Amino acid sequence: MLKGKIALVTGSTSGIGLGIARRLAAAGADIALNGFGDAAEIEKLRSGLAEEFGVRVVFAPADIGKAAEAAAMVGAVEKQLGRLDVLVNNAGIQFVSPVESFPVEKWDAVIAINLSGAFYAIRAALPGMKARGFGRIVNISSAHGLVASKEKSAYVTAKHGLLGLTKVVALENAELDLTCNAICPGWVLTPLVQEQIDERAAKGGISVEQAKRELLGEKQPNLRFATPEDIAEAAMYLCGPGSRAVTGIALSVDGGWTAQ
Repeated sequence: MLKGKIALVTGSTSGIGLGIARRLAAAGADIALNGFGDAAEIEKLRSGLAEEFGVRVVFAPADIGKAAEAAAMVGAVEKQLGRLDVLVNNAGIQFVSPVESFPVEKWDAVIAINLSGAFYAIRAALPGMKARGFGRIVNISSAHGLVASKEKSAYVTAKHGLLGLTKVVALENAELDLTCNAICPGWVLTPLVQEQIDERAAKGGISVEQAKRELLGEKQPNLRFATPEDIAEAAMYLCGPGSRAVTGIALSVDGGWTAQ
């Protein structure tokens, strides 16, 4: 479905981002990975994806929270792979604290990576997409882009903002074959969420399994974690030919979280 397309997925060295990169590669897209991690492990991942799916795979290092690095990342992908057709803004970080004690530097970091980074990448990618008359932009927001939870002020703010950015980009490009949509996952068992589970278990003096059950019980009615593959299938739909008329939406993949 995506053979001949070029896709950049930020934060794709693990978790949801890696799941999306794998799914797009399976559909025939050449892939640009981005993220942090051990250089040898990233190279192993890059070469493994290329061999498994028979597509070109490059690694585009950047701290996307910095405008110059995000723009340089997009430019490097266009130079290495020829252009950029699909941009998935997935990179994200989390920090949990009440507002009055939320460290300012943590607020700045969460907003920079989760919100500003998507803007920087979209801003850099749009000229090429518009010149070619085609583009698919998918922003990974969250259930927290639609509803709030206590002690997550920066994350909730960033994810709400990302939905606003999604709508503006969609409207500005609505007459082109250039769509911009968001996916709002609920609980997905990624390293980021596992950290929250481990912290909950340690704080409460309970087992990790009990902490998982409590976390799901508070928010997610189906009482199951989504998988990176679940989110990847949603991204595949929004990047594929069947979604040409779909733009500016927030697609929830949250086990009923926001239905409550």
